[in-house]
Amino acid sequence: MNTNALRQKILDLAIHGKLVKQDPTDESAAILLEKIRAEKEKKIASGELKRGKNDSYIFFGDDNRHYEKFADGRVKDIEDEIPFAVPEGWAWCRLGEIGVLERGITFPSSAKELSPEKNNIPCLRTANVQNNLDFSNLIYVNKVYLRNNHNKLLKKNDIILSSANSRELVGKTAFVYDIIDEMTFGGFVVVIRSFINNYLFYFLRREFFSGKFMEKSTQTTNIANIKTDTLANYFVPLPPLSEQHHIVAKIEAIFAQIDLLEQNKTDLQTAVKQAKSKILDLAIRGKLVPQDPADEPASVMLEKLRAEKEAKIASGEIKRGKNDSYIYKNSTDNCYYQKYTDGCEENISDEIPFAVPDGWMWCRLGEIYYHTTGKALKKSNEKGSLKKYITTSNLYWDTFDLSEVRTMYFTDDELDKYTIKKGDLVLCNGGDVGRAAIWSYDKDICYQNHISRMRPKTNGIENRFFLYVLMFYKEQNMLNGKGIGISSLSASDLLSIIIPLPPLAEQKRIVAKIEELFAKLDFITTAL
Repeated sequence: MNTNALRQKILDLAIHGKLVKQDPTDESAAILLEKIRAEKEKKIASGELKRGKNDSYIFFGDDNRHYEKFADGRVKDIEDEIPFAVPEGWAWCRLGEIGVLERGITFPSSAKELSPEKNNIPCLRTANVQNNLDFSNLIYVNKVYLRNNHNKLLKKNDIILSSANSRELVGKTAFVYDIIDEMTFGGFVVVIRSFINNYLFYFLRREFFSGKFMEKSTQTTNIANIKTDTLANYFVPLPPLSEQHHIVAKIEAIFAQIDLLEQNKTDLQTAVKQAKSKILDLAIRGKLVPQDPADEPASVMLEKLRAEKEAKIASGEIKRGKNDSYIYKNSTDNCYYQKYTDGCEENISDEIPFAVPDGWMWCRLGEIYYHTTGKALKKSNEKGSLKKYITTSNLYWDTFDLSEVRTMYFTDDELDKYTIKKGDLVLCNGGDVGRAAIWSYDKDICYQNHISRMRPKTNGIENRFFLYVLMFYKEQNMLNGKGIGISSLSASDLLSIIIPLPPLAEQKRIVAKIEELFAKLDFITTAL
């Protein structure tokens, strides 16, 4: 369920007069506007307010059309500008008619500090304007910059609006329910002080949700901006005061239920994530499906691999690696040892993460997978032909995003080394180290050097099982890169990772069970 869309629908109903019933005995909004104008005139006369050069008010003519009367006496027919019809007893007005708009001060960089020293007060910026006010990451400015301008200090019941921000955030609003200490606001923030704050706050939230502020804003570079004059000219549908109270109460009651729904949704999403993590934990430890004594033990497959390797070394097809080794469990002391080609042995029991069932083995990733790192991108490289290639930005957990795929030159000799084929296990060795997926497409593709291509050395490997091993290791912080800033995982570190190896038949049963359970959990998440 899209709860933001639900909120917008509630606000739409509210400002169209369809959320609560109208009461014919309510004093009309037209009378309310007359009272607001009279109060405003008193403040202008006392010098508390200045008359705006574009001050006006909207009225409903005898011909059932809307007109606007300006301070200089002009009258304009604005019927075609009225956004929509409102119930009887409501009225249309401009935001500037029912509220005072204060844009914040643009403080020089030298005035901004991160600590509340003497004579410094906190300053709200657009980053602090969320659904509620967010008081983290505050900056502080010296009171001297306010020059005794009390209008630039926040007051109880102020509405705060982000007037300059990215296009998707411009117009975001927050309400000041209370003020404990003095606080000011920056130049990209507008404060609206109105006679009808609560209703107006929800009206402005509706405009934000519906994207109206984006339509009204101008844009320079990546920042959208709503001018104060544009805000002041905003059309506002105004209900009678009594109905405003009913509308606000109804909105807040419904929004409280939506908040509860969102919290339950978040809790359920957390529970789903935890359930998936537990499923992987059981799977990788051999506790998700029962073992079958008839399965060929994993040790048989490893012995076959070692025999094949020895045959290739004897024929000169490959060379023996100086660090070639294998892991075995000593039946005498039940400890795990690493045995090297020179005959040396090393007790590695402390490196074994957990116990596994009989029939399983521990091995290094390099024992069962061939590994190749992708080609480094060089601007000077123009040999060969242009081919599409993937980077870490295309690779996500168990999926690929191919909406934007780049190209670079590959020679014929490089294609076999730097091409991913269907069934390959593909892994990030830079950035989000360990993130992996299986290439399931019929078409081949090349890959860049921050990606590793993993191919099984034998048909006794179920790739998806080891994809889930990597997921589990990543969750448990057992698969981390090195380096400051962007981390990376070297080929030697990757291939030396110790992994559990079940019999092939059990690998397949585990994968089938994981995916059966994950599908049920994904259905719950999708239903949310």
